[in-house]
Amino acid sequence: MSKVESLEKRISALSAEELAEFRQWFAEFDAAAWDRQIERDAKTGKLDALADEALRDHATGKSTEF
Repeated sequence: MSKVESLEKRISALSAEELAEFRQWFAEFDAAAWDRQIERDAKTGKLDALADEALRDHATGKSTEF
């Protein structure tokens, strides 16, 4: 049995309260992982092309302010 399959089995056995607690923990865990990935991508320049495109679009009037 793979680790994922083992986790699936264990998660399936959680009570409703435990599942809600796990869901909250996982949402926070997943958001933190996403934040770390964005930070790494920004530091390594992976987002530079997107930022440049957004600035060009803004300069040519393709964006609006809220």
